[in-house]
Amino acid sequence: MDQRIVINKAPYKPSSPQRRFWLAYTGICLLTWSLYILAGTDHQRGPWLLWSAVYEATLTLWAPMLLGTLVWPWMGWLQGRALGITGQLALHSLAALLFSACWLGADVALAGLLFGKEHARATLEQAAAWRLITGLFVYVPLATGFAAVLNARQARASAIAAAQAESALARAELAAISGKLNPHFLFNTLNSLIALTRKDAKAAEQALMRFSDMLRYVLASKRSSTERVSLREELDFVRDFLALESLRLGARLKLSWEIAEETLDDELPPLTLQPLVENSIVHGIAPRLQGGTISISARRDALSHDLNLSVGDDGAGCDPLSLEGPPSEAKLGGIGLGTLRRRFQLDYEGRARLQIHTAPGAGFRVDLRIPQTL
Repeated sequence: MDQRIVINKAPYKPSSPQRRFWLAYTGICLLTWSLYILAGTDHQRGPWLLWSAVYEATLTLWAPMLLGTLVWPWMGWLQGRALGITGQLALHSLAALLFSACWLGADVALAGLLFGKEHARATLEQAAAWRLITGLFVYVPLATGFAAVLNARQARASAIAAAQAESALARAELAAISGKLNPHFLFNTLNSLIALTRKDAKAAEQALMRFSDMLRYVLASKRSSTERVSLREELDFVRDFLALESLRLGARLKLSWEIAEETLDDELPPLTLQPLVENSIVHGIAPRLQGGTISISARRDALSHDLNLSVGDDGAGCDPLSLEGPPSEAKLGGIGLGTLRRRFQLDYEGRARLQIHTAPGAGFRVDLRIPQTL
């Protein structure tokens, strides 16, 4: 029988911020204790002085090190209170006095436990003033350090919350933009089909079959505002759209395709090309009796490996200045150029590019650069 032993390893879990904080605090305490021993050791007088320094360091520092753990929740409580400078100074002064008093009380209690009441009384009389001063000097760096850690955590939490809110807003805006593109396309296509049924019922039937495929693509693209489709799928959709328009425009609509084979599996947001193609038809081809040519190209950038797309026509073109302004003023087939730009900014964090090339009598071309994940 083939017997196999499977060892299940527990997944690695990074230490929590709270655990890392207390490990750091413990390390600082050990470092302080070691430096205290080093400062009180006379190496020339033998190991007895070393053990004496260890004893003195432990006896002196155990109380403030333990009391320091209570300063942490105290600083957390203060951070959640809206206090002015005067109020903070007053509370910190009282806390420093309490810290010193507790330190002195711990020393006296330990002296009484180890050496008796007389030694404890002597410790109280001799160390009271000194503990008041040293307690203040120990409390201030503790409170300052803990406050810095708490402020850094709060700033980081605020930054994360702001980033999450901005990301949620961007996703919502992107979904709204995608929602604007899809109904716009459907409305215009339905108008074309209605007009076609009055002229050629058989052609309208074929067109409806194509439209059902297109509608399936549009509905699938609504599943996620950040979903990607392959260029091959997007081009199939555009070809169906152009086939419908060809039924209406006939020989007036000419097409030029330059699609690099290696780009067909590249990814892009759904319904990226269709609004640009529709814009060329509505503004560049349909108004002219002789029609015109729509050129669609796709190639791979040799350096960045980005997908470069281009949609253009040889129509009348326009003044580039007329395309500037708010999205409501610069129209692209009913969809503002600013809206299409904003879609790319939200979807690719500003790494995608949209450039327009046009002039009166020189046609209209839109170039897209879409980053690809290698």
